[in-house]
Amino acid sequence: MKAWGLPGLFLVSLLDSAGVPLPTGVDLLLTTLTAVQPSLAYLAIIVATIGSTIGCLFLFYVARKGGQRYLDQHTQTGKARQLREWFQRYGLVTVFVSVLSPIPLPTKVFVLSAGALGVRPLSFLLAVVAGRVPRYIGLAYLGSQLGTHSTVWLREHTWHLAGIALVLVVTLFLLTRYAARPRT
Repeated sequence: MKAWGLPGLFLVSLLDSAGVPLPTGVDLLLTTLTAVQPSLAYLAIIVATIGSTIGCLFLFYVARKGGQRYLDQHTQTGKARQLREWFQRYGLVTVFVSVLSPIPLPTKVFVLSAGALGVRPLSFLLAVVAGRVPRYIGLAYLGSQLGTHSTVWLREHTWHLAGIALVLVVTLFLLTRYAARPRT
């Protein structure tokens, strides 16, 4: 895996985000690459972010084309319409947290939902980049500082990271609700 280098990191991050299931493949490759060659950390962060963003945009647009027609027919009334409105208001929080967290979350489901439910592409793009950059900075830092022990550290702190992700979701949801409330 180390021999793939930056081109391999780009390819794996693109494929993983485009819908090919490679659980923790990008994270493992990024931390391994930065453990072996810490001088590549900044470039690895950029390469992984670009690959992942392109992959997410691909999946987003696939869902937008295919899912939009289906949802237009089935989400005009009742609960389905409420789900669509909820996701347009708060769905980017779930996208952001799922791309930020190193704990495997159903990111592809949120990306597909964002595309199919009509989230604006620029807002989606910003949420993905805003989540991926700190995630990859953290993983590159772990790789360059802890070397091959970084995956052990992540496993030992899974519940802590899950708790942080949950607090982040709730906080961002509340902030979004507060910002969207009517002003009097």
